[in-house]
Amino acid sequence: MNSSRCMIPIIKSPKDYQAYRISPHDTNRLAIVFEPATADASLTVCVEIFDEGGKTPPNRHQFAVEMFFILKGEGLAICDGKTVPIQAGDSLLVPPTGIHELRNTGSGRLYALCIMVPNEDFAELICSGTPVELDEEDLRVLNRTDALVPC
Repeated sequence: MNSSRCMIPIIKSPKDYQAYRISPHDTNRLAIVFEPATADASLTVCVEIFDEGGKTPPNRHQFAVEMFFILKGEGLAICDGKTVPIQAGDSLLVPPTGIHELRNTGSGRLYALCIMVPNEDFAELICSGTPVELDEEDLRVLNRTDALVPC
């Protein structure tokens, strides 16, 4: 064990997350949980929140792998022309260069935990957008503890 570098765990709660809308007309918001500066690693962890009918624009990453874990809601995941339904509890792994998008097809918001490694300037893109507030519904979903099961 290398004792020369002690890493203190970083703990954040939803009240600490800053959310952004990347473009003014986007129908999704991204709440940053961890980014390279706070994680001291090339990764981005965020919660993506889609309004009813919301979607991401089709996008791709040159080197990064992106994983989505659906926290609440339902929708469609599209990657390289293949479409699959998604719902709470589902996981989606998008390989580098896969052209992908998520769409909310449910009657309510869609919430997805998103992890991207390496960062590939994703956090910087998010933070270049317009800051927005998380509302009561967002905080209710992000503070849920009733779904947690002890090991």
